Amino acid sequence: MTHVLRCSGYDLTETEIVRASGCTLVDADGREYVDFESGVWAAGLGHNHPRVNRAIATQLERISHIGYRVGNDVVEEAAAAVLDTLACADGKCVFLSSGSEAVEFGVQIARRIMEKPLLLTLADSHLAAYGSAGQKRAEEWICFDWSACRACPQARGCDEGCPYLAEIPVDQIGGLIFEPGSSGGCVRFPPTKLVRILRDSVRNRGGLVVANEVTTGMGRTGEWYGFEHYDLRPDIVALGKGLGNGYPVSAVALAPAIAERLEESEFHYAQSHQNDPLGGAVAAEVIAVMREDGVVARSAELGARFLGELRRLAERHDVVEDVRGRGLMIAMEFTADNKGFSLGSVFSDLLECGFLVGYKPAARLLRFFPPLTIAEEDIASLLESLDHILTS
Repeated sequence: MTHVLRCSGYDLTETEIVRASGCTLVDADGREYVDFESGVWAAGLGHNHPRVNRAIATQLERISHIGYRVGNDVVEEAAAAVLDTLACADGKCVFLSSGSEAVEFGVQIARRIMEKPLLLTLADSHLAAYGSAGQKRAEEWICFDWSACRACPQARGCDEGCPYLAEIPVDQIGGLIFEPGSSGGCVRFPPTKLVRILRDSVRNRGGLVVANEVTTGMGRTGEWYGFEHYDLRPDIVALGKGLGNGYPVSAVALAPAIAERLEESEFHYAQSHQNDPLGGAVAAEVIAVMREDGVVARSAELGARFLGELRRLAERHDVVEDVRGRGLMIAMEFTADNKGFSLGSVFSDLLECGFLVGYKPAARLLRFFPPLTIAEEDIASLLESLDHILTS
């Protein structure tokens, strides 16, 4: 990798992956690894899913890319499929190329429609790699620090009288941009009551709710979307990652009233791969497979068992501080004061045992975001290896 720019901020192992199938990765020496990261949390149906690959091949034989002035039935069908997962049949959808682009697009829509100076989000949310959503400048954003809420005895019954909430300039806020649980990859879930108070504060003043479902959507949390755990009905939803199962397609779905207001305004947005038939074909097939195979329900059931087993394992090892998750989005956090303990060594030892897991040293985390099709025996093998590594 001498000619590839390294700018991701993540350590690069010496492992070179050359092919994959399902949940299995194969390196240049023929060694196999079980992927507990789903690529970058994207391959929810596993790598090289045969139906998704066939949909790609079929569409490539027809047309993969078109321009702004013509349409394609595949894109219309894909939009209808996305909106159906949201129970928003009368809404509208646009297909883009990345999750960051989708969130930023949703943010710009909220700014255009509301014409208020500020947007509200939780301080630990990761919204995008660039743009207003990525930079979150103080003159554009209120980033509410809810860390005190995690230890607050009133977290389940909080109200607008809270002194922290009282500091939010709600009259200047045009929208709540909500990431339901990823917390920049730290897997934290804000209290339901807090989220509903923020929603009501914004909505009661005419503001919008935008859900960033790039990481938490497409069954990852055991529901189709993370916002469903909070009983929200967003005005705008940004999708990515699992929507393409590794293919770079994202989407923004708009409630009917928002779509109508936007189309009546002078807002314009166009990029070269907007509403490409190939991306639409992939998205439609991913949704079809998820429905037919009951993938979302499986994520909820298997994730609950996996989470329970990790918590039982944590009880045997005092280096583990917390295990938390929803569906197949799980994090194991380690204590900060264990001398001689190396989380990096745990990651490397798991890799040597044939398991690629998520690893965030700054937050003392191992993460488990496997494909939603992960086999139960692979989870059992990981647990056995992790228990042995932590014991030794």
